[in-house]
Amino acid sequence: MVARGGGRPHRLFGLAVSGGRIVTAVRQGSVSRLTRRIVVRANGCGLSIRRLLLALAAAASLGGLVGVAAVTPAGAQSFTYNPLPPRPKPPKVANDNQMLVQATEVDYDYNNSRVSAVGNVQLFYNGTSVEADRVIYDQKTKRLHAEGNIRMTDADGKITYAEIMDLSDDYRDGFVDSLRVDTADQTRMAASRADRSSGNYTVFENGVYTACAPCRDDPKKPPLWQVKGARIIHDQQEKMLYFETAQLEFFGVPLAYMPYFSTPDPTVKRKTGFLMPGFSSYSAFGYGLEVPFYWAIAPDMDATFSPRVTTKQGVLLQAEFRQRLMDGAYQIRLYGIDQLDPSKFAGLPGDRQFRGGVETKGQFALNDKWVWGWDGVLLSDYYFMSDYRLSAYRDPLGSFLSLPTDALSQLYLTGVGNRSFFDARTMYWLSFSGNQSQVPVVYPMIDYSNVLNYPVFGGEFSYKTNFVNLSRDSAAFDPTTTLANTNSLCTTASADPLARTPSQCLLRGFPGTYTRLSAEAQWRKSFTDPFGEIWTPFAILRADAINSSVSNQPGVSNYLPVGDTQAFRLMPTVGLEYRYPFINVQPWGSTTIEPIAQIIIRPNETYAGKLPNEDAQSMVFDTSNLFSVDKFSGYDRVEGGGRANVGVQATTQFDRGGAVKVLFGQSYQLFGMNSYAVQDSINTGLDTGLDKPRSDYVAGASYSPNSTYTFSVRSRMDEQTLNVQRFEAEGRANFNRWSVSMMYGNYAAQPELGYLTRRAGILTSGSLKVATNWVVTGSARWDLEANKINQYVLGAGYVDDCFVLAANYVTSYTYSAGATPPVLSHAFMFQIGLRTLATTSASSSSASGIQ
Repeated sequence: MVARGGGRPHRLFGLAVSGGRIVTAVRQGSVSRLTRRIVVRANGCGLSIRRLLLALAAAASLGGLVGVAAVTPAGAQSFTYNPLPPRPKPPKVANDNQMLVQATEVDYDYNNSRVSAVGNVQLFYNGTSVEADRVIYDQKTKRLHAEGNIRMTDADGKITYAEIMDLSDDYRDGFVDSLRVDTADQTRMAASRADRSSGNYTVFENGVYTACAPCRDDPKKPPLWQVKGARIIHDQQEKMLYFETAQLEFFGVPLAYMPYFSTPDPTVKRKTGFLMPGFSSYSAFGYGLEVPFYWAIAPDMDATFSPRVTTKQGVLLQAEFRQRLMDGAYQIRLYGIDQLDPSKFAGLPGDRQFRGGVETKGQFALNDKWVWGWDGVLLSDYYFMSDYRLSAYRDPLGSFLSLPTDALSQLYLTGVGNRSFFDARTMYWLSFSGNQSQVPVVYPMIDYSNVLNYPVFGGEFSYKTNFVNLSRDSAAFDPTTTLANTNSLCTTASADPLARTPSQCLLRGFPGTYTRLSAEAQWRKSFTDPFGEIWTPFAILRADAINSSVSNQPGVSNYLPVGDTQAFRLMPTVGLEYRYPFINVQPWGSTTIEPIAQIIIRPNETYAGKLPNEDAQSMVFDTSNLFSVDKFSGYDRVEGGGRANVGVQATTQFDRGGAVKVLFGQSYQLFGMNSYAVQDSINTGLDTGLDKPRSDYVAGASYSPNSTYTFSVRSRMDEQTLNVQRFEAEGRANFNRWSVSMMYGNYAAQPELGYLTRRAGILTSGSLKVATNWVVTGSARWDLEANKINQYVLGAGYVDDCFVLAANYVTSYTYSAGATPPVLSHAFMFQIGLRTLATTSASSSSASGIQ
């Protein structure tokens, strides 16, 4: 360092700032002028200063004063934006209270007590950096002044741009001219001037805020939306931003004027206050308006109050409480309304003065492998959720068409290991249709499975267990025909019980109590011989202990033995699977043809059709389960008898891309009793193609020429006539701007299961990207047998990184047998969201019969 005065230069040992005084150490010598000027030519070298740098760091405080944070409590509506790539955060720097200054020169004026850094000034202090053309610190006024192309980056990645910055060294007062701030969460703010006073308040004059990225081609072009305010006041103690004389602009055009509004500052993630209102309508309650109020009770708990004012029934009170603990979280939601006109629900469960309900759920972790939790619903009447279109009654799309028939209450414990799984739960379904006595109560159901991580006799050994105990008060019957009188026969309590026979009704659920413990162990090992053939022997031992107590209600004895029944069912199985892949390589690609055969040897199924069937009621035979050892979907039925499953699989891979996969096969009953031909209380297995010695043929094919197109076909054909019993064809195409899909289904009659006629239909859907962020969608479902449209959907939406706008209209037709006209349901949903500021939605639905 060189000290230049009027005489010859003298070497300085160092320069530092301490307690606001310049402390220097010089060699002995005369200095001819009183005014000394110290010039440090940095040229990339660093100078360690303390007090000066501490004052310069005050600039970082302004970066923490701007921006707007979105308050999104749990349970509030959320929208999906196209995310911007996250800005990488700078590495953390040790807080050593040392500042590094780099500049073309650093000057000290003894007369005026000023230190100036001039020319490409760069300051680094505790993770914050400041760049400017000139920085001056005045020791007398204790002011820090920076000017010219100021760029400040704090430790959180917030970037502040300005032309002039003037601050006191205690950060309490100051101003910034021509301010612009880019925060780490991709929000932006600008102002002509920002003034800070009392160490707490900052006032931004002519402020502008947005969460949209600037246009790449024209950065000066107005963003999609922005909020302008004549003044924006930041209260640092309250952590609030107040906008005065504000207006909301889209593409630079003012659309909404707000004389005043407030929002939390960027440091706040949760803040007490009102959320955006929501609108809904339905014939049961008229029009409804909700204005939610969010209460941030504590860092670990909050609540939302959402009263809905309706035009026909008064105020529906809604409240939700949430709390997050160290090992999990839970929430409770309450509903209640004192109806103004219960007579509008005359003859229905809603014809009462007070209606309400409670919902709750929670989940907690015991450790990194075990969790436990619950879901619960309690209602004053089973129509309450549907009449007021509450959250538990909506489908994921928010429409009111695909309505659930029940709500689940449960208590569960789940554990997941590296090769094991455990789940125990009790379940209670609350029926929304009023058939509560026909809904089972499960207490408990326990599943455990494990695959040993070491070989047993050179092969893989696994085992699984299942325990279930359930009860039901009343029998649940389903008609097997579509005739109106048969439907009444099976569903009306006053109908003749002797007429409820398997030829007219299915016993979907039995009355009484059912307990079953099942355990299964399996071993398998694969060998490849010198010819490339793959042999996989396997052995399975399954055991079931069953106790059932069937109530002797009208008609039940036509299906199951009533009274108490104890049964023990043992099913040993041995088998062999054979595969022999042939590979043919050509210049255009390769083809693998693989014959597959399975031989399964086991005894007959004991108690077939004589025990309740609760979890094995679904049965679809296709290529997906052709080689399943047991094709039943649950534990209550078990496949017995000798069987052979055979087929051939061919796969072609093209060198230029694309693949074709085909599978064709059949299943044979070799000996013993065919479990799928045995009639049980719901006729599982009948009319499935497996209920004969030689099953129907099943085939499947898929073709993907490239990433754009996908085609698939699935079929089941009668073994003797080759008539199609089940056929599905699907095609999809995805291009840069649009996508389409079409699925055709054709299903033969299954009279044993209640489907007396063939069913056929087409489901189409498509979407078109009409612009960069605009998408139009639509779908329709056409019942070919009735020659009528079941449902169609029309929608349009705009989605980008800062804005969501969507509208959907859904119309659904429900057809029933007899002279009853179809029910036409309409639903409309509108959504709008401004990232970090607000999201809201409105929905409306109605239903009516068509004459």
